[in-house]
Amino acid sequence: MTNTTGNQTTIDRYLAVWSIADPADRAKAVAQLWSDHGIEYVEGTQFIGHAALVERVAEAYEAFVASGTYTLAGGEDATTHGDIVVLTIRLDHAQGEEIGETAWSARVFLKLDAEGRVQEDYQLTVKPLAV
Repeated sequence: MTNTTGNQTTIDRYLAVWSIADPADRAKAVAQLWSDHGIEYVEGTQFIGHAALVERVAEAYEAFVASGTYTLAGGEDATTHGDIVVLTIRLDHAQGEEIGETAWSARVFLKLDAEGRVQEDYQLTVKPLAV
């Protein structure tokens, strides 16, 4: 595994942004994390630029975290190579009999710009949510 020290701030911000409740704080976090023309690819959908990313992160927060059903975790396996960061993220059950068990997971590939902000974000589902 490559040393992640130089990109640990990016990894921490990426994990945190999905759990920010306040819309203004969330928008600020998106602007700090992604470059102005940053793009995220998820399940065949593209989210381009801060406005689209703010909406995307807000929808994910409302759907999965705000209800208290799941907590977002991950990053323990993060590895970096130059301007590339790769990590696993998970939605873990936050209540009920399955508390702590992983409900969904994805491998995330981040390409950073010269300022260390995310230029490209590929979120590839490993374990889909059960329907």
